[in-house]
Amino acid sequence: MLIQNRSLRLQLFLATFAILALELTLIRWMSHQVRIFAYLSNVLLMGAFLGMGLGVAAGKKYPHLFHWTLPSLAFLTGILTFAKPLHLMHIGFPDQAIAIWSAPAESFVGSLCIVIGLFSLLTWVFVCAGAIVGDLFSRSASLDAYAYDLLGSLAGILVITGLSAFGTSPPVWFAAACIPLVLLSDRFASIVSAAIVIVLATISIDHGLFSPYYRIDVARAPAITGNPLELSVNRDFHQYMHDLSARRINATAIPAVEQLRLRQVEKAYSLPFALTERRDRALVLGAGTGNDVAAALRKGFGQVVSVDIDPLIIKLGRQLHPEHPYDDPRTIPVVNDARAYLEQNPNETFDVVCFGLLDSHAMFSSMSSLRLDNYVYTVQALRSAWKHVRPGGALTMSFSVGSREWLSDRLFSILAVATGERPLAVFHGVQGGRTYIAFKGKPSSARLHDLFRPTAAGDFVPLQILPMRVNPNAIRLSTDDWPFLYIKPGTVPWGYLAVLGSILLIAFGGLRLAAGSEFFDRQTFDAPLFFMGAAFLLIETRGVTDVSLLFGSTWIVNAAVFTGVLITVFVANESVRRRKLAPPLMPFFILLFCALVLNYFVGPSVLLQLGPVSRGLVGGLFNALPVGFAGVIFSTLFARSSRPDLSLASNLLGAVVGGCLEYLSMMTGLRALSLLAICLYLIALLTILRERAGARPSFSSSVEAGT
Repeated sequence: MLIQNRSLRLQLFLATFAILALELTLIRWMSHQVRIFAYLSNVLLMGAFLGMGLGVAAGKKYPHLFHWTLPSLAFLTGILTFAKPLHLMHIGFPDQAIAIWSAPAESFVGSLCIVIGLFSLLTWVFVCAGAIVGDLFSRSASLDAYAYDLLGSLAGILVITGLSAFGTSPPVWFAAACIPLVLLSDRFASIVSAAIVIVLATISIDHGLFSPYYRIDVARAPAITGNPLELSVNRDFHQYMHDLSARRINATAIPAVEQLRLRQVEKAYSLPFALTERRDRALVLGAGTGNDVAAALRKGFGQVVSVDIDPLIIKLGRQLHPEHPYDDPRTIPVVNDARAYLEQNPNETFDVVCFGLLDSHAMFSSMSSLRLDNYVYTVQALRSAWKHVRPGGALTMSFSVGSREWLSDRLFSILAVATGERPLAVFHGVQGGRTYIAFKGKPSSARLHDLFRPTAAGDFVPLQILPMRVNPNAIRLSTDDWPFLYIKPGTVPWGYLAVLGSILLIAFGGLRLAAGSEFFDRQTFDAPLFFMGAAFLLIETRGVTDVSLLFGSTWIVNAAVFTGVLITVFVANESVRRRKLAPPLMPFFILLFCALVLNYFVGPSVLLQLGPVSRGLVGGLFNALPVGFAGVIFSTLFARSSRPDLSLASNLLGAVVGGCLEYLSMMTGLRALSLLAICLYLIALLTILRERAGARPSFSSSVEAGT
């Protein structure tokens, strides 16, 4: 090693820095190269945890396994760089229960095998990387080693977050992760492999642009009417940049059929802004490159506030949109999460609040498994938007539902429940889309008749009000607690179950290989830390959800959440490490249970009623309390471990199980994760009590004493 003569602490810091940097890089980059992983980021996170757990368990016995990290990464990077010619980039989702380009039933096994195969390769990379951590932990004081583990992890998150914020590209991310790996393993194969990884990551750019959230590709779409620019996000279609100006549509050089199609598209975009008599102010949520903004300007609105979370998309709209809507002085572009804007500006009112076609189910940061638009299309979000609509105004949603009538029924019902009005559902024939409209007050009959009159000469497809015979009480609506917009009613998510089952089989088989059958012996397997690892991932997920709803799912918020978690755990570890006597555990378990019960009953919807400062203080406290109490318990138990490497492995593998349990929220809702975490922490406590009972006649006093 280049730093073999340096302290174990420095080696551990560099190793955990590299692992966290590599974890965040691969989670983000794999979703660019194989789009299915944009919807399975939590699976990739579990792969990283599983690999680290196996590597830590095997590290003392196989420390030289670490030198295979970079060669293994080069192999995985090679496959992903050439995912398109290998026909891996656009494989379908192996689950008919999820309404996002699901794969045909006959391709279920093939898609599943590809997902599990790439998952296994990812896991192997982290097995190799985790081996050095296991070796170093076995030769260090447990809490000292854990402190530098946390510091390295924190530095890795901050560096990759900073690089993402500045719009850097994959070679830079990989370089940040590979440099410390080369310092720890200066073998010729490692150096060459690191160079190969960076070169392959450079090849993968292929004219792509990178924002804090997206890989963005821009190209012409010659098969589409008007030959517009097409913007793709994470290798998936996002939107076209249409020129729907009167000058363009009425140009004599355009064939008559194309003019009719352009008028149809123009009608669809202009519909929300043609509904009201008053046209002072409009709000466009999910403004993208500016199609909806341009429509509002064409309809004569005096001011248009356009909100989009991605600064690069707004920049591309400013530079490339043929109508230049962002250059109009009437436009006020805002870079923010749509939900956050609604909550942070309670006194702003508009004649029209328009939800553009937010295609953000592919748009989450590398540190979040949450699908952002699920928290936009919830009853609570639309209820908040309704408060911003002036009397006589309208709230509209546009969505590509295609032939998924159940999804149309869900969207219609969400809007009906949120507004207390019966909406209109309008078919406009553009990209399988529909627009849902709720009026605050009685709409103008003459205006509606003019908009929805029978087919007139010159219409390619007329706007049609659809007869919606829907009972909202019979439909499971998307809410902040159950934000799963795309789950099809009455279906079993066999794809998710198959993936999670495969992960658990890989975990069990991997443990047998990495640590041998003795790992599961009572003296070796750390059951309390295993259950605490599973519970901790659940409270971390709940914390990310709550803070995202309070402040928006921006990269700044996500980075702050994960940084706050690591700092809280570090402070808890230091408070234990610097004490000569271990603190009593029972009071901290009681405080932990109280904090989780409080989190269950006091959700973010209650905190949203507070001002921004109070919201931040109280929300941050709610998120920090369970993390801090759990951190003190973990560090106390960890300090007493005779095999800290295997205890850490048990904890990481518990996190894998917690990641699998997190998917229960698809049935139970997110609040139930707090109850599940309470159950897991209770099992951990009972396990500790049983172990003390086997060692001493009076186990309760030993737990109270923390010994």
